[in-house]
Amino acid sequence: MALAQPDPGGTARAEPFGPRPQQQPDAPLRGSLATTACMETLQVGYLHAVAAAAGCSLSQPFPDNGIDWHVSHGAPTHTVDDEVTIKVQLKCTYQIPPHPAGGALSFTLDNAHLAKLARSPVTVHKILVVMIVPRSQDDWLRAGPGGLDLRHCCYWTNLAGHAVTGRYRTTVRIPTSRIFDDRALCDIMARVGAGGRP
Repeated sequence: MALAQPDPGGTARAEPFGPRPQQQPDAPLRGSLATTACMETLQVGYLHAVAAAAGCSLSQPFPDNGIDWHVSHGAPTHTVDDEVTIKVQLKCTYQIPPHPAGGALSFTLDNAHLAKLARSPVTVHKILVVMIVPRSQDDWLRAGPGGLDLRHCCYWTNLAGHAVTGRYRTTVRIPTSRIFDDRALCDIMARVGAGGRP
């Protein structure tokens, strides 16, 4: 799972998530794994939770050829097959604020990667899922008797047919209305199961 950051210019804002001052002497001793590797693990956990709630199965292609996960959904109402699959590419960043303004967030992809995600027509549809996380791991999650809060959110888009416009990298816009959760995944699968696009 490759991690990418958007073009410079977006300043991450730390959003309060309960009282937890930075640099506490009693802060947990976190492992030495690189932050980007931890971000990768966090976004996989988010995907697993969404897939579980949507009743989907997951598989990971090996070796990874530019696509991180295959998500499959079986339902008797699907018309193209009893089980349909989409391909999911995950990205994660802390350089975008948690509540992007303007109805969309901007995210930059290498042109070769965009070309793979933008290919059309395809037999198996692809979506890009971008997770926005707080800069500090201290703010990534909270657990308690009432639930597990994971911060911040994933957004999804289908880039089929998107043009490559930059010399080496291209910025794409993802509507903030496309929050990636279990209901969104069920809706995506229903459309694909009816022979449509995500």
